[in-house]
Amino acid sequence: MSKAISSAPQIDANGLRQALRIAGGCTIGFTVSKLMNWPNGIFFTIYPCFLFHKMSDGSAFLFGALGVVSLSIQLHFSSYVDQSSSIYPIILSNGLAIFMTVVIATVMHGVFPDVASRTVRIMPTKAKESIRHEVILCATVATLSFVVFQLLDLQDSISAQAASVLILFSLCWKAAGVAGWQRAIGTLIGCNAALLSQLFLYNHSDFLLFPAFILWILSFVFSRFHILGGGAPGIGFGVLTTFGILFGQSLGPGQDLIYSALYRFTSVSVAIVLSLCAVYIMHHLLNHFSVTRHHTYE
Repeated sequence: MSKAISSAPQIDANGLRQALRIAGGCTIGFTVSKLMNWPNGIFFTIYPCFLFHKMSDGSAFLFGALGVVSLSIQLHFSSYVDQSSSIYPIILSNGLAIFMTVVIATVMHGVFPDVASRTVRIMPTKAKESIRHEVILCATVATLSFVVFQLLDLQDSISAQAASVLILFSLCWKAAGVAGWQRAIGTLIGCNAALLSQLFLYNHSDFLLFPAFILWILSFVFSRFHILGGGAPGIGFGVLTTFGILFGQSLGPGQDLIYSALYRFTSVSVAIVLSLCAVYIMHHLLNHFSVTRHHTYE
């Protein structure tokens, strides 16, 4: 028994501090947006989590990933602006959330700095054909996702649209299949965590201290799970983003997470399946041409 316990994966000092940065960043972003009554709280809650995760993948990947997610969500929201509303609150809240995320990241790194230097990841070189394949595949599937959500008027399915974009970060069909499965499991766990949170909150969600405290606990627990998994965008990251979206977008005075959590899991599951179908089709279509043939093609 003692050997089994000792063989369990352990988080190191750097990992612990990274988990504290993620939990603190998400909670601060969520709390400030609710205190200031800013719209689109999803930006303020999700971006810190996303930033601390992608920082380990290099600045170029961080820039591209944040750009795809933020612009995709912003464009989706902006398309539902009518004569009685304006596009500018969405743009300003998105920009403010990005600025706040940078400030929060700076503060969190100052409060919880790494205690040891991290190993620099050496990115493998890719053939130009593989790069063309990945760029065309991801751009096409992301565009198709946006078109489908527009045609079906799915303005309340932001989690599903985000999920359809996040699985594209795997960049190829073989990895996207694994990422989609892990995203589905993470969404299921995240929705159940949100439902459990609602039981604790009961009808006291208007007292900000309670949801902020629960969000910090959930963020810390699942960020630790995410880090123990090697930091790859797996189940832990899916859990973090799922309840982060639910807290940021669906939780407020007089609101609860029950309907949102159940709806989110159903919509995300459908979106992942359809996105993987599109990735599969594009993968095989592009591999018919030598100039866009991926190196994983067999």
